[in-house]
Amino acid sequence: MDVTVDVVGGDEEVHAVDEDATYADLIRAAGFHPQEASVLVDGSPVPGDRPVDADRVRLLRLIQGGAGEGSDRDA
Repeated sequence: MDVTVDVVGGDEEVHAVDEDATYADLIRAAGFHPQEASVLVDGSPVPGDRPVDADRVRLLRLIQGGAGEGSDRDA
């Protein structure tokens, strides 16, 4: 099954996944870890363990971070 993945802030790519693939598998196929990205289908996030049922999705990379040394929160 071919799925078009529109990476928010990046490129649009087509990935071939198995018919029984999950959205976590699709995230991995796009080169990300499931904990660092979410898939949106029709604008709504879908769980990683859900089987892929769309031929076009958006992939949103999640930003991680926190107060570290030198941040304004340390002041």
